[in-house]
Amino acid sequence: MSSTSAEGVDNLAPHSFFTVASVTPPIIQFTSVGRKDSLRNITERGEFVVNLAPAEFMAEVNATGTSFPPDVSEFDAAGVTREPGLTVTVPRVAESPVALECRLHSTLEIGDCVLVFGEVTHAAVSTGVLEGSHPRIDLLGPLARLGRDEWGHLGPVEELARIRKAEWPGDFRRRDTPEA
Repeated sequence: MSSTSAEGVDNLAPHSFFTVASVTPPIIQFTSVGRKDSLRNITERGEFVVNLAPAEFMAEVNATGTSFPPDVSEFDAAGVTREPGLTVTVPRVAESPVALECRLHSTLEIGDCVLVFGEVTHAAVSTGVLEGSHPRIDLLGPLARLGRDEWGHLGPVEELARIRKAEWPGDFRRRDTPEA
């Protein structure tokens, strides 16, 4: 997640919890556990960028999670390249295959966390991860921060067609397990 402070310092931080909140309008959400630089910057400036992290940049992504003071840019500390946003003043990560430029929609405090909702104003997608107009998960090679010191990589991807109502088998007991 990239953001910029009111003083003009670019911030970059990994976030464990990120998902789609709405398709129309396009809104994403992430969770800030506690009040950190990213949350302060986003609420002050009203914009941010979600940069998808490819697994090959795990060391750099991890480095951006270091507790630097607010006047230190994680872009510089971790050696990550800035790229200007198209619809926001916050820079994107040039090494990221997908960057979602967002304007702050709203926040919601729940317990010790703050859910941040951002309306996607532009999606920058590298043509190198596309098959036609669709991103291929194997080319994205997404990295997942799982919490603590644990990270996840993409495992096997399987296709499984949804069952159409007309094709419903009548019940849905797994055929490979004994009946109870």
